[in-house]
Amino acid sequence: MSPLVDRQIALEAEDLPSQAELEAWVAGVLARHTDESRHELTIRYVDDAESQALNLSYRGMDKPTNVLSFPFESPPDVELPLLGDLVICHPVVIREAAEQDKSLRAHYAHMVVHGTLHLLGHDHEEEAEAEAMEALEREILASLGIADPYAPSNRDSDTEDERADA
Repeated sequence: MSPLVDRQIALEAEDLPSQAELEAWVAGVLARHTDESRHELTIRYVDDAESQALNLSYRGMDKPTNVLSFPFESPPDVELPLLGDLVICHPVVIREAAEQDKSLRAHYAHMVVHGTLHLLGHDHEEEAEAEAMEALEREILASLGIADPYAPSNRDSDTEDERADA
């Protein structure tokens, strides 16, 4: 079943992923979870202020963050196709992509895959969980034609300095 993504934009931005990209990235995750019947989620793009407020309210961290995942908790004996909500902070994703020398599209794909895996119950609190989740992220992203997000940057520090001076 194809994912149903409710794309919400709560800031002014022109370089956000398209509906089709979001659906393809979520489909890449769901393809690895063939026993999963839930396929609906909301992806909301926000600014630093909204991300920071949500991060403080739900995680006790007073700073914006790249992606927050809010899994849907169905009432007992009620089955709905809802996975939950992802809240992605556009300015943070832009900054991280630049810092990590990644394309914005590739970093967005990683954030959507990472967040969707959280909605499906994956976590990275323990080292073994983190290794398993990262391996799954690498596999899914590779199937989407996106490079390993955890590989060290190939950027040369001299080149970086030259770019900064240009």
